[in-house]
Amino acid sequence: MNSSTTSNAARLTSMLAFAIATLTAALPTTNSVATAAEPGEWAAENLDDLVALYQHFHRNPELSFAEKETSARVAEEWRTAGAKVTERVGGYGVVGLIENGAGPTLMLRTDLDALPVTEQTGLAYASTVQVKDAAGKEVGTMHACGHDIHMTNLIGVARYLSANKDRWAGTVMLVGQPAEERGSGARAMLADGLFKRFPKPDFALALHCDSSLATGKVAFREGYALANVDSVDIIVRGRGGHGAFPHATIDPVVQAAHLIVDLQSIISRELHPSEPAVITVGSIHAGTKHNIIADECHLQLTVRSYSDKTRKHLLDGIARKAKAAAASAGAPEPTITHSDGTPAMFNDEKLVRRVAPVFERVLGKENVQDREPQLGGEDFSEYGLAGVPIFMYWLGTVEPHRLRSFTDRKLPPPSLHSPLYYPEPKETLKAGVATMATAAMELLAPAKP
Repeated sequence: MNSSTTSNAARLTSMLAFAIATLTAALPTTNSVATAAEPGEWAAENLDDLVALYQHFHRNPELSFAEKETSARVAEEWRTAGAKVTERVGGYGVVGLIENGAGPTLMLRTDLDALPVTEQTGLAYASTVQVKDAAGKEVGTMHACGHDIHMTNLIGVARYLSANKDRWAGTVMLVGQPAEERGSGARAMLADGLFKRFPKPDFALALHCDSSLATGKVAFREGYALANVDSVDIIVRGRGGHGAFPHATIDPVVQAAHLIVDLQSIISRELHPSEPAVITVGSIHAGTKHNIIADECHLQLTVRSYSDKTRKHLLDGIARKAKAAAASAGAPEPTITHSDGTPAMFNDEKLVRRVAPVFERVLGKENVQDREPQLGGEDFSEYGLAGVPIFMYWLGTVEPHRLRSFTDRKLPPPSLHSPLYYPEPKETLKAGVATMATAAMELLAPAKP
């Protein structure tokens, strides 16, 4: 072979090597899927869009049973993310299915409704919405319970899971539930065939904003985490008349006063001291003028408990005490009605023990807290009673420096349902998307070949 031939061969070899290197660089490496963005990284990269979506929901709240525009926007976002969406399930409920082959079904739930609270946060995107409530009264409306974060978070999770189907298998069932604040939305969706028209989930997850927990942290409770909630109305009856002649009347206000004090003895003297329960008289109304004794007095109670046995004892005891107060005053028997009942929420132990280590892996063990059971209520519990293992956890929403400022002033931070409560959306959503999407992939992990 002469020198010219050798030179040409060398040039061809060099060109071929360059072409192979260029093509190799353009193709994905074998590690590209393994090193795809984790949910927390994805959320950080997409924060501007997620925060803008959160601010939209915050500016445009809708009350329970009136979530028309809210549910439509959630449906639109889930469709865009690749879900098959059905609207108007149990009112304004929304169901989205992201199907990805054989595997379990995981339900992820958000609530949609806001509260009749006039916002006082001073945020640039604060709600100024005024609507008429069910009684026809003009009220301010606000997402004072974090449902705007819940919706935005689940839209982010849906986007991530839809774009990363190589990392999980099965079906993700997205549920946008109406009327959580009224304790009725879950029952309405179940009554409309939620677990008959759509796959019955093998597991269900939800998160809830926490107004006293720092951003970047989550908390959870195994077993009973939230309480039975019952609303009780009592109409105490008497015989009205002039305030200067009480002997000619049966005063329902005095009767109600005795009853209010006596109700507390159900807690202090009839329940085991270790059994948590609350009877709170939140409202008492009677009369129209200083010197008129009314015919009746209206009491409104909220009653909280965990076990079915204690729940029944409290409700029976309230009726017993109310009738006894009437009998002692020689008054007609009271009218007692119950409404807005929500069963206690029981986090499935096996599901909690499987998912909680995921939170520690994502956020660090120091940012995952065990939480005491609370006497608040949540109708996410209804899905557990319908036979699905459920797990709701709490998401930190307040910047650490804000929490410290409240501590320094010896003040509690604004609670949920306060007109002053607001979450810090960026860090809240990063932790929410990271924990929920990673937990979903753990529960829907593909079978190993």
